[in-house]
Amino acid sequence: MKKSLIALSLGGLTIGITEFVMMGLLPDIASDMNVSIPVAGYLISAYALGVVIGAPLLVILGRNYAPKKMLLILAVMLTVFNALSIIAPDYEFLFASRFLSGLPHGAFFGVGAVVASRLADKGKEAQAIAIMFSGLTLANLIGVPIGTYIGHHFIWRHTFILIAIVGLLTFLFLYLWMPNLEKNQNVNMRTQLKFFQQIDAWLIIGITAVGFGGLFAWISYIAPLLTNVSKFAAEDVSYILILAGLGMVVGNFLGGKLADKFSPAPTTLALLFVMSVDLILVYFFSFNQYASLFFTFLTGAISFSVIAPIQMLMIRTAKDAEMIASASLQGSFNIGNALGAFLGGLPLAAGYSYASPNLIGVGMSVVGMFITFVLIQRRSTAVEVQEVKVA
Repeated sequence: MKKSLIALSLGGLTIGITEFVMMGLLPDIASDMNVSIPVAGYLISAYALGVVIGAPLLVILGRNYAPKKMLLILAVMLTVFNALSIIAPDYEFLFASRFLSGLPHGAFFGVGAVVASRLADKGKEAQAIAIMFSGLTLANLIGVPIGTYIGHHFIWRHTFILIAIVGLLTFLFLYLWMPNLEKNQNVNMRTQLKFFQQIDAWLIIGITAVGFGGLFAWISYIAPLLTNVSKFAAEDVSYILILAGLGMVVGNFLGGKLADKFSPAPTTLALLFVMSVDLILVYFFSFNQYASLFFTFLTGAISFSVIAPIQMLMIRTAKDAEMIASASLQGSFNIGNALGAFLGGLPLAAGYSYASPNLIGVGMSVVGMFITFVLIQRRSTAVEVQEVKVA
């Protein structure tokens, strides 16, 4: 494994803890800030909103920077903006700090995914991207459980001290290990924005924003699901989240291999179908603790197996606009984050079980499948038309 890819994975680790630890800390933050759990859930949406706005904006603003310099700037932003949560005096300040900490997320993964594919050996581009995203999965395996444990047993603010430390390490290793790649000379404002004129680009954004939202309908409320439905003790949640993280590690690398071996679009369609079936089973069997543990692992694996195929699908669609396309994809993931958290909270606000957000996730996955099918049909038709023209 190349050291430069390890440096990128450290950035993924920082982002992963930042994004997902909030799910485990919701009860603690809600209690400390004197708000309900659904209101605390809006902190997840604030972060997602920051990602959606920051992803294309920062890539466009940094289009004239070499990749290494851009990544270093983003690492500084990750560190500083997360550190603001340590001193948040009230809910409104914390909401703002979560929004700011989301700004560099999409741009980092957007630039990082393109850099990883350029650093990869031929035919292993998706696996190189999976290595970068392994930091995100390791965050769920190690960082999020540790952060959740700190939040439950000490003070939730201390979790953000941990995030700031990892952010500093990200900056250091990017500085030491990332080669000075040349920026793409063909990239300018016109080529970047032209990407958004493609129907296929918007279909991929829709697949990600809606289909991947099924994950967030599940994981946004995993802590109360485990304690209220599965009847685990609150102190057990941080340990159970390790299973979700382990599943994400396995699923991430599996998705990378599948995307390199098969076409990304059919792979995405198949994985979204599996996700929808899985979330139905989560809804019906979460009352059983053994089943709940198994599905915590399985759902993590299935959901993260989708990332590499969608990422490769987007990069191959965007000629000379790979970075803004990849960054926009991260914004799309976090639209899914916001939608999943918001829509998943609606049945809870109406008084339904903490298992009910999973049914919202099923619906989102099915819609994602439909959009993927439309994309596949469009591409199949385009190939047939091209063959007729050649003949």
